[in-house]
Amino acid sequence: MKYALAIDIGGTFTDAVLIRSDGNSWTDKTLTTHGNLLEGFLRAAEFVLERADIAFKDVNDVVVHATTVVTNVLIERKGSLTGMIVTEGFKDVLYIRDEHRYDMFDPQIEYPEPLITRDYTWGAKERIFSDATIGAAIDEANIREIARDMVAKKIVSVAVCLLNSYCNPVHEREVRRILNEEAPNIFVTLSSDVAPQMREYLRASTTAVNAYAVPITRPYLDALTKILKDFGVHNEPLIMLSNGGIIGARIAGTYPVRMIESGPAAGALVAGHIARKYGFENLISFDMGGTTAKACMIQQGEPLVVGDFEVDRQYLFKPGSGMPVTVPSIDMIEIGAGGGSVARVDALGLLKVGPDSAGSDPGPACYNRGGEEACVTDADVILNILDPDNFLNGDMKLEAGRSEAAIQNLAGKLGLSVKETAWGIFSVVGESMAAAARAHATDRGINYRGLPLLAFGGAGPVHACYVADRLESTQVIYPPMASVLSAFGTLVTPARLDLVRGGLSFLNDLDWGSIEDTIDDMVKEGRAALMEAGIAEGSIMYEFSADMRYSGQQNEVTILLESDLRETKNSDDFRRRFEKQYEILYGICLDDMEVEIVNWRVTAHGGSTNREVSIVLTDKLASSKSLRSVFMENGEIEVPVYDRKSLASGQEIIGPVIIEERETTAFILPGWTMKVHADGSLIATKHIQGGQ
Repeated sequence: MKYALAIDIGGTFTDAVLIRSDGNSWTDKTLTTHGNLLEGFLRAAEFVLERADIAFKDVNDVVVHATTVVTNVLIERKGSLTGMIVTEGFKDVLYIRDEHRYDMFDPQIEYPEPLITRDYTWGAKERIFSDATIGAAIDEANIREIARDMVAKKIVSVAVCLLNSYCNPVHEREVRRILNEEAPNIFVTLSSDVAPQMREYLRASTTAVNAYAVPITRPYLDALTKILKDFGVHNEPLIMLSNGGIIGARIAGTYPVRMIESGPAAGALVAGHIARKYGFENLISFDMGGTTAKACMIQQGEPLVVGDFEVDRQYLFKPGSGMPVTVPSIDMIEIGAGGGSVARVDALGLLKVGPDSAGSDPGPACYNRGGEEACVTDADVILNILDPDNFLNGDMKLEAGRSEAAIQNLAGKLGLSVKETAWGIFSVVGESMAAAARAHATDRGINYRGLPLLAFGGAGPVHACYVADRLESTQVIYPPMASVLSAFGTLVTPARLDLVRGGLSFLNDLDWGSIEDTIDDMVKEGRAALMEAGIAEGSIMYEFSADMRYSGQQNEVTILLESDLRETKNSDDFRRRFEKQYEILYGICLDDMEVEIVNWRVTAHGGSTNREVSIVLTDKLASSKSLRSVFMENGEIEVPVYDRKSLASGQEIIGPVIIEERETTAFILPGWTMKVHADGSLIATKHIQGGQ
């Protein structure tokens, strides 16, 4: 038998999934240990291995890890002292940004403080022009002096981002050589390695983020690899990336900027897997954990992968208010709306929920770990949706009295009862998530109305039906292992690496020789990375795409090209595909405009993992184990409670109903009917008035 293990470290809980090759599976979760993430990793792993009655050394398939370590380092600013080398005269690139204002009418907008300050930024005497020619050779003595100054200032890591290095990296590589000679203990990140694309600020920001995180992630993953080896695990761990693929720990540790959306990406990938399985062309992935909620639009059975995203947005999660990174990532919207999101009354006397989260320490008031602020989980307890004595099957009991005391503080300010305030928290967080999903879909030209909703994460099944109502969805799917679905997703996701190279060129004047060399380099890099992750060379597949725009435009559209553009060399097909996608997004085509290609992209990926979970259902219809009085908008209602594991295949239950399992609870509203699918999923369908 083969055993595959996945560990997903979230902001509040660390999830574990163990799958055996015959389809048997085991799951568990524990609170995330932010002070030492490996402690929580090992604890969750030990819990799930104990359930299967095996030891670490028996895990003879993959060990896949999704982690928040990079996100935590960036948001909490707990990285090591990091320096930056730029072309002389460009030391303020991280402060000037791209001169865009995310709110034109707010004179007090704020941006996150740069990870690397001006005091730790050095200008190098060199110059490369935009056509890749050298205007001024690198001054070796100048770089050696900078290196010595860095050592004196105890710099641990350095980002090197020289002007136009994306089209000619020779100077950056020379800087690295000199730094390695003068200061061998300093980690070096080159922009030409991590983000070889045009646009100075975007490239500098990405390089700075990577350099800031490397001193944390590389030792962390090295330690993880060593620990697993000491426990007798022969295979090195694989790491989940933001693009929805997995890769070896060495490459992930070298390029931690690719790991920022590690866990959420896995959830979106498995959402696509489920959409294809059920024949849904389009679907909304809804992942609500303890700290955040994530929504992703699944189209034609796949989530969209975009070329850049933002970290640590400062103002109402508005685009442009964070640190941009130009690495491929699953396209999703993430807001501060989780089980640990803190409720408060603002200056106008209005109830607000999030984005602040109590996380795992101290957690919501009901965790009894010192938290005193009312959180979403506290509201779920007061409404009687969650059973305080049955949280994690009683392994982690909740204190309802502490929830009541915390919400009472808000109730007094609002002039409402405790239960009315708890319903307010429940509804406000639901409205926030629905609004975020609507905005995300609308921005991408997607009609969200009526799309099925896939609910997962620890808190997702509790709130999904309410969110679906607000999105005019008529179906909600609660898959098996819903609470730990992101961890499961890492085990059914193939290895994948997305690569990009910049180089501005007009579509009607392409240099195919240069393009072939560029594509060959990316294919070679992708092949080496996947083979290191254990994928046989003959199993590796490649996809080709390009970032295209009309001449003079600022933003591009990523277009999937034919199987191998080096063989077809069909620029007419490029334009046809571009204009088709452009019209979907913007409603027009500009036939008289030239088209430019800004970046070439190659995706290297392995085939299907062939890992599935078998759920054995009973034929005997289950009865409710109890009735629970749940408070909703119009008062108390009696809700039957069922154990999920007791439900029979094909069983239908008219809502309202509560379905409990060890790691989560599904709350299905009045007006919905839940049916058990043959594979163990619960599918809730809304009653449509008039039969329409």
